[in-house]
Amino acid sequence: MKHTLILTGLLVAAMTLQSTAFELPKPRKFTLGNGLTVYHLPQQDLPLVSFRLIIPGAGNCSTSPDQEGLADLTAELLMKGTKTRSAAEVAEASDFIGAELVSRARAEYAEMGGGALSENFPALLELAAECLLQPAFAAGEVELEKGVRIDDLLAIKDEPQSAVRYYFQKSWFGSHPLGLLSIGSERSLTAVTPAVVEGYYRAHYHPDAAVLAVVGDIQPAELKALVNKHLGGWKKGRAAARAAALPTLAPGKSRYLLIDKPDATQAYFILGAPGLPMGDAQNPEASVMNTLFGGRFTSWLVTELRVKRGLTYGARSTMQSWNNLGLYSISSYTRNEKIGEMLQVTFDLINKARQEGFSEEEITSGRNYILGQFPPSLESQAARAGAYTDLHYYGLGGDYYTRYLQSIAAAEPARVKAMAQKLMPADAVVLVVVGKAAEIRDQLEKFASFEVRSIEEPGF
Repeated sequence: MKHTLILTGLLVAAMTLQSTAFELPKPRKFTLGNGLTVYHLPQQDLPLVSFRLIIPGAGNCSTSPDQEGLADLTAELLMKGTKTRSAAEVAEASDFIGAELVSRARAEYAEMGGGALSENFPALLELAAECLLQPAFAAGEVELEKGVRIDDLLAIKDEPQSAVRYYFQKSWFGSHPLGLLSIGSERSLTAVTPAVVEGYYRAHYHPDAAVLAVVGDIQPAELKALVNKHLGGWKKGRAAARAAALPTLAPGKSRYLLIDKPDATQAYFILGAPGLPMGDAQNPEASVMNTLFGGRFTSWLVTELRVKRGLTYGARSTMQSWNNLGLYSISSYTRNEKIGEMLQVTFDLINKARQEGFSEEEITSGRNYILGQFPPSLESQAARAGAYTDLHYYGLGGDYYTRYLQSIAAAEPARVKAMAQKLMPADAVVLVVVGKAAEIRDQLEKFASFEVRSIEEPGF
């Protein structure tokens, strides 16, 4: 038995050493004359190539409140026809070469990505460039996509799990740019015309600050020639504003919101508090804390709410980070009649984490979990392409992941406890609950005074 324990300890130590020594392969880098930055990692283990392109300043935060949803709508419409191909023909061209090609807007940037067999990657890049540089924004496609989004907005009111996310986003961020919904609002979507989309596209889609990462089975000379051929003509414009220009979000007063859905059989909640910005030095300790609290199946939250009490099938805590601010949130759902018990358990766990912290054994477990799970998450071509673009955009440096894992391995109970106190404060929180008010209002009164709104009200 003694020898077994020694061997186990040595294996854990070896795994930890191996994980902390992880280094993301260093890519080649070149820049086009129009400012487009390109990263390339040759990888010949599989006959596949993946790419990711991000355009800073073209994300959801780049729109004004009256243009809510325009960024994501524009990104989606890039795939809905070009000057020479209809939407159906774009889809057929992608299918013919067995490729994946998608375009969407995130908070801080728009992105395009995809992948194909290496022999078909030249055709994929040509198609992607055509969609990016020659979008048609045909009136019929604009109206069709607007209609889909308006229908989706209406459907949200029938889906408490979706409604709670949207109401929370609006409640937490308020008038901050991150409070703008990617899907838009009925009012903003109604005002969109092809000319509006075209105007937004011309103002925000420039290569000056754009970043392209390509990973896979393609030689450097071939890639450089392809990129110059298809993207070298992308006209340089005024450099897009980086999301670092986003305003900070000062902690406000706690807000408690109950959204009444009279026909709901289950109640959903999200509890949020200020998080950490991307690249914050305290992020490793925060990652360990989050893993232990609600970030894995054996976390405190899942163990208490699902395993021990059978209140739910899903409970989690998450961290979201942007250039200069972050969000920490806890969420779950249960039967209407059990929401009071669920929230009480959640608050008790928060108080325990704040007051007692986590044991040395738990910290070791959390560290080892992250050290074991993180490196494999960056093994795929798509994941590496995403990593290279994000590292560049956020200015984190090529060795960021190595430094991150080294800090994970060094995380100590006192610092992890401090993160619990920081990310789960006693005030400056927002709690949104969606459910049948007639059944859950009395259960919520013991926690706070809740503002009650109908799910039919125009909250978003």
